[in-house]
Formats: sequence, structure tokens, C-alpha cells
Amino acid sequence: MNEFHFSTPNSDSEPGGDSLELYTIGVQEFQPDQFLVLVVDDAVGNLNLVGRILDQGNYKTIFASHGVQALEQVPMVQPDLIVLDLMMPDISGLEVCKKLKRNPKSKNIPVIFLTASDNKKDLVEAFAYGAVDYITKPFSAPELLARVKNHLELKHSRDLLKQAITKLERLAKTDPLTGISNRRHWMTLANQEFKRAQRYESSFSILLIDLDHFKTVNDTYGHHAGDQVLIATVRVIQSKLRQQDFFGRWGGEEFVVLLPETPLEAAETVAERLRFGVETLVKDPPVEQVYPFTTMSIGITSCGVKDINLDSIIQRADQALYQAKEKGRNQGVAIAPHGLEYLSPTNSDNQSR
Repeated sequence: MNEFHFSTPNSDSEPGGDSLELYTIGVQEFQPDQFLVLVVDDAVGNLNLVGRILDQGNYKTIFASHGVQALEQVPMVQPDLIVLDLMMPDISGLEVCKKLKRNPKSKNIPVIFLTASDNKKDLVEAFAYGAVDYITKPFSAPELLARVKNHLELKHSRDLLKQAITKLERLAKTDPLTGISNRRHWMTLANQEFKRAQRYESSFSILLIDLDHFKTVNDTYGHHAGDQVLIATVRVIQSKLRQQDFFGRWGGEEFVVLLPETPLEAAETVAERLRFGVETLVKDPPVEQVYPFTTMSIGITSCGVKDINLDSIIQRADQALYQAKEKGRNQGVAIAPHGLEYLSPTNSDNQSR
């Protein structure tokens, strides 16, 4: 069995940690009965011959007697490989191949040409249009089976590698514990929004969130209990955000939200909705015995005309978060772009917890 190895962040590590976990994608032994081969030929005798050979190799098969029929079948059955006659009366094999390779849904299906021609020009054109191989008539059964197996194995390996790359790309953007954007990916999205806001003279707001006294959970019940609180908190926050909002884990028990097209006053309303939702979060014992209320301090700010980069806005949100903690926690404090600081009015009577 061939294997692909790659490392990803370990979700069992301490929140904010950088440990890695090794993942392996195994390529199982070749199993012909897992693959469907489309055979296209206008001669019934050739269809029967190729079909019998592929049956001997335990492949699943489907047949088309002309090019138009083949083009109709491919989107419906999505074959793993196509054995295609080069010369057909209605539409040539070259033309069929060209149409297949122009279609994003069929362009990666390997095409092997069958040909009685020794015309090198036709063969060069076949490869130019995307064919992976050709077999000259008359051919032997072992030759056909060997070429079919070779190209199916190559395609299967490429498909597995693409899946691994896709998973790596997703993991590179995602916080492994909570499933939301990690800090790097959130910064990428936020920088794009900052450039968009500058270009169109629009606005956005940022909420910098910190769970109050969260260290108590980790110190008393361990990181697993703390992880459960973080996951539950994220679910509540996600349920109260719009699809277009950018929500990410800033690090440890800190989170960050970017609210596109949202002025400061509206951002305060969102912050209070999040704060109240998390405060009323019900947790399972024993965590609730030591941490009966999950409360958050929130720094709130918005993008201003004098902000030259995203960092300046984040620093302002961090200053507002510091103010919220200093004023007793479990509240939001907003700092306007021009520097005015004021307590989010809906939270001003909250007690320190």
C-alpha cells in the first residue's frame, strides 16, 4: 500500500498550542471492480471484444456506439476512464475528446484511443486534445488491460493527492478545536475587507472578545473541560452572527469578529447580543460548579478614514477590551475611530464576576 503523509495541528493540544499530528492517507491495492470504463466504438464487434476483455479484468463497463451518445452518457455516469475509437462516422473520436476536455466536469477523465491508423498526425492530435494513451488495432488483451490499469491507478493516486491537498488547505485555515477560522486566515479575510472598505469608502467594525476568568476552568478541571467551554461558547456566538461576518479564534480564550458594513453603534448592539447569549449559556457539571457564568469582555471599534492599516484598528479594539476588563468585565467598551471611549450603555450595570 502506498501512503501520503502530512502533518496538521493537533486538536488535543492545549488551546493556542502548536503541536502537530501526523495524518496518513493510504492507497489501497488496486480493485478493478471499483472502476467504470466507458467504451465508445461504432463497430459492434469491437464493442463486444473490448467489453469481454474488460470483463475478464473485473471492470465495470458501459458502452456507446457513437460519439454523440458518448457525450450524452459521460455527465450521467461519470466513468473513471474512456476507451475511445479514433475514427467514427458521425463525430470523430478526436472531436469527442476535445469536447470532453473542454468540460470542467469531464476534463480529468483519462481517454485511451483505439485506432487502426498509423497516421502520426492523428496520434499527435489525440495527445494534443488530452488523450493519455493509444492502442493500435489489432491489440492483445494483456496490452489493453495493462494500459487501462496503469492509467486508472495514476488517476486514482492523483485524486487521493488532491483530496489530501484540499484537506491540508482547509486545516491551514481552521482552528482545530472550534472549527472556526484560525488567526492567520482571519487576518487574511480581514485585510481583504479593509482594502474593500478603502476602495468603496464603506465601514466595518471589529469585536475583540475575551472570556472572563477562564483560567479557573483549566486550573481546576483541566484543559478538556476548558475546551468544552470554548466549543460551547463558539457555537453560541456563531448562532448570533450573520453569514457574511468573519469569526475567528485570536488565541487561547480570545476571539475576534469582523462585521462588514456595520457602523460602531450597530456593532455595540451585536456585542451585547453575543455577551448576553454567552452569559446565559448552560453548561454540564462539574464545570458549572466552578464556572457558573460564562461571561465575556468585549472591545469594540470600527474602521475610520484615518486608519492606514488593519493593525491600527485591532490595536484600538484591544485598548477597548482592556477598558472593559478594567471597568469590571462582562461588558463591552467601544472606542470610536477618532478616539472617544465610552461604556456600551446596555452593559454598564453588570457586576464583576
